Amino acid sequence: MSELARVLEPISARGWPPRRLQALGQWRLQAASGFSGRANACWPIGAPDRPLEAAISAVEAWYGDQGLPTIFRPADIPENEPLRAALAARGYGPRTETLVMAGPLCPGQAKGVRLAPDPDPGFTAVFLASAEDPSDAAERIETLARIEPPRCFARIDLDGAPVAVGASALEAGWAGLFGMRTLAAYRRRGLARRILAALSQFAADAGAQRAYLQVEAANTPAVTLYAGLGFEVAYRYRYWDRPASVGSA
Repeated sequence: MSELARVLEPISARGWPPRRLQALGQWRLQAASGFSGRANACWPIGAPDRPLEAAISAVEAWYGDQGLPTIFRPADIPENEPLRAALAARGYGPRTETLVMAGPLCPGQAKGVRLAPDPDPGFTAVFLASAEDPSDAAERIETLARIEPPRCFARIDLDGAPVAVGASALEAGWAGLFGMRTLAAYRRRGLARRILAALSQFAADAGAQRAYLQVEAANTPAVTLYAGLGFEVAYRYRYWDRPASVGSA
């Protein structure tokens, strides 16, 4: 496995904790309400505890028992080529190319950013108001609330109301950056940079040295923002499912 993928795959999986978790050797079967792909997919991190075809069948059976479609989330690295080939032979296909980006912490101007150890009502309000699907947003808020400490939730209030939020999970010197949201009327004002600066300072104070995040490749404004802060693509992943399956990053 590529070096950064070897480090970040297990850290990022634990940084986005599902409601239900089953181990199949080094594969993680994660399930929640069926919205966020990361919380409702099999993460093949290393080898399963049985031959490949039997492992795929076991994953399909487990997700069937959960009442969810079977979705795999293999990193796009050479070690996963046999799995991708086996999935294609079973009628699965890839979708939603997602970048795992790694970069430096970026402390800086964080005026007006409020930090808290838990997602408060203001954080939740922004998350729900900025979402296309309230059910998807509710699942993500629930997932964020399960992050193990040390963790941090940031928000900015303007005009007497919360308008931008973000969160961070810390493990092994890495700060995972999640849940970056800004209300549409307040975008392009540098609020996301201020949120990232505050989360970076929190992470640095807690001993982290670097940060990682996951962003859909098609989200050009976000990718451009992160690249401008020094983040580079470490590796990519896609969700593999059958055509009827749904879910997002």
